[in-house]
Amino acid sequence: MALYAAYGSNLDPERMALRAPHSPLQDVGWLEGWRLTFGGEGVSWEGALGTVVEDPGHRVFVGLYDLHDLDEKTLDEWEGVDIGLWNKIRVRVSALDGEVTAWIYVLNAYEGGLPSARYLGMLAEAAEAGGAPDDYVAELRGRPCTSDAPGPPH
Repeated sequence: MALYAAYGSNLDPERMALRAPHSPLQDVGWLEGWRLTFGGEGVSWEGALGTVVEDPGHRVFVGLYDLHDLDEKTLDEWEGVDIGLWNKIRVRVSALDGEVTAWIYVLNAYEGGLPSARYLGMLAEAAEAGGAPDDYVAELRGRPCTSDAPGPPH
C-alpha cells in the first residue's frame, strides 16, 4: 500500500470512502512549502481546478490515506491520470506522528484562472469535513471565484 496525501475535494471522508473504499484515513498533516492554487481553466466547464504548487511560506492541509492498490487504480482513473490531466508526485508531509513521504496529484496545466463559486464551496466543505482548522476553511471560503450564474445573452 502507498500513502496518499488528499487535498481539495478528496479531503471529504465520505467522498474518499466512495472513491477508495479499501483505504483507511491514517492521519492528517500539512504540505509545508506548498500552496493551494487553481489552474487548467480550459479543461473544466466549471472554471479552474484546484492543485498545489511549491511556494515557501505556505502550506496545504491534507488527509493521509493508506491507499490500497485497487483503490489507487480507481482513483487514478477518476482523476484522469491516464488522459494526462493529473500527474502523481511524491512529497514530504508533516503529520502528527512526524514527517512522512506520500504521493499527491498535481494538475498538468498552467496555474491561473478562477474556480467557480460552487467548486470553491465544495472544496471548503471538504476541508471542513476532513478536519482542517477553521482559519484554513475560512481562507478557502474567502478566495476569489467566478459566479455560477449564467452570463447575459449576447
